[in-house]
Amino acid sequence: MSEKILYLECNSGISGDMTVAALLDLGANEQVLRAALASLPLEGYEVVISRVKKSGLDVLDFDVVLEHENHDHDMAYLYGQDRSQSGEAIHTHGPTHHHRTPADIYEIIDQGKLTQGAAKLAHRIFEILAQAEATAHGVPVSEVHFHEVGAVDSIVDIVAAAVCLDNLAPDRVVVSPLSEGKGQVRCQHGLLPIPVPAVTNIVMEHQIPMKQLDVEGELVTPTGAAIVAAIRQENNLLPEQYRICGIGMGAGKREYGLAGFLRAMWIEE
Repeated sequence: MSEKILYLECNSGISGDMTVAALLDLGANEQVLRAALASLPLEGYEVVISRVKKSGLDVLDFDVVLEHENHDHDMAYLYGQDRSQSGEAIHTHGPTHHHRTPADIYEIIDQGKLTQGAAKLAHRIFEILAQAEATAHGVPVSEVHFHEVGAVDSIVDIVAAAVCLDNLAPDRVVVSPLSEGKGQVRCQHGLLPIPVPAVTNIVMEHQIPMKQLDVEGELVTPTGAAIVAAIRQENNLLPEQYRICGIGMGAGKREYGLAGFLRAMWIEE
């Protein structure tokens, strides 16, 4: 029996929601995912899974709809273009997020009814994020307080990605170089250069190759980078010749003039 290889093609970057959508489109079980998420002690959100168009193509969208405001898809706010011509601020407040420590998040994961493999992978992704944030802010890992990453939507994205990966159970994962944009993006601490510090720390620590596109905007999120770091293996090479046995495409939320989706493929040598 041939090796079951999962290939993630990140030509438009990678984020948590793009990953989950691509894996679901590839064949991860939606009922298994919804049951796992429902078992978490989390409130204030709804998961919406739908078909959307990206570059004229039919792709899957995984959306965590929050009860409270979230600027994640507000392009003007994210990229500092939040002032009128008079200079008056259009947005005067940032996203409303719970701040959680890594221990808080591990407790949420452990209270859920996840398989051992899914729980272990979710832990690993958050460990990678916590270390990257600790390095960025110059504090011990135990003192990291997650803002964007600790928000309900990001916890759901990461647990969902872990559940889908565990459900698909690839023998090996290969990930293309991560395509990233340029410029700056707004986060909890103000405007930061792209790639943001958490992403640069993750790709440096885990030796993940990147390439910069001539695009103003953040294509690789800390969540996306951490997922790659957790699943990318040392033998990160495609077979010289292979067959494509399945394709899944997960939509990104932000519009940059790119294809705007993450492609996941089953391939065999």
